[in-house]
Amino acid sequence: MRRARTLAVAATLLLAGCASNPSTAYDPYEPYNRTMFTVNDKADQWVIKPVAQGYQAVVPSPLRTGVSNFFDNLKDVYSFAFNVLRAEPEKAANDFMRVAINTGFGLFGLLDIATPAGLKNNKTTFGDTLAAWGWKNSNYFVLPFFGPSTVRDSAGLTTSLAGPGPEKLIYHNTNEAIAFYSVYGVSTRAKYLGVDNLLDTAAVDRYSYTRDVYMQLRAKQLGQPDPTQPADNLNLDELMDSPGGKSDSSAPAAHAVDGSAPASSVKAAASAAQ
Repeated sequence: MRRARTLAVAATLLLAGCASNPSTAYDPYEPYNRTMFTVNDKADQWVIKPVAQGYQAVVPSPLRTGVSNFFDNLKDVYSFAFNVLRAEPEKAANDFMRVAINTGFGLFGLLDIATPAGLKNNKTTFGDTLAAWGWKNSNYFVLPFFGPSTVRDSAGLTTSLAGPGPEKLIYHNTNEAIAFYSVYGVSTRAKYLGVDNLLDTAAVDRYSYTRDVYMQLRAKQLGQPDPTQPADNLNLDELMDSPGGKSDSSAPAAHAVDGSAPASSVKAAASAAQ
């Protein structure tokens, strides 16, 4: 009991220290965020990226696309629900039709038939819903594994993961859940292997560069003012349309997790980390 009280006090002091004297207004938890960014970056460097590279090298492109489409179809289920909550009937109907067509005629989502048919891929997360309800501004926050996020989007991700999502029909115990999200993480990471070069060549401080780009991306996705100064004149449209991806901020098939995604991959994080 005494040890538990000591740990609780230490955790409280740590959080208090993280929020004191922030050097950037939208990053009051910078000490913690930098530490978690480093942990994520090392995990990516030593484990996630090599596995993703092996996955890309061994698994044929059509099969990788099928796996990606499968998780994307699960995200459309979330997007439908969240667009209903946002009172966006047109987008909700679009998402419903995407799920119906891709599940019924696309081998449970392995084939993306809806996009060529003209149905927009307009992913919406619970973080987007909270923003629509009034939680406009939110501080930067780095999640373990999922990487860059905000307090608002982290709350949305936690809610998505805890809810009765469609992925609960696929796994039924902890080991199956770990396998499910591992495949999701590796598939997502493989799509953004090329983003590493952008960070390595453009960033003097990888942490602040990643943070500012992420905050700019989220502001653009939500139609909000840019909370940062321009990051090295980065062309956000070019980044969002770069190989590997759509401007997808969704919650992982359960949510990446659109966050899932290692901290070293800014775009993957913007997509997964909500």
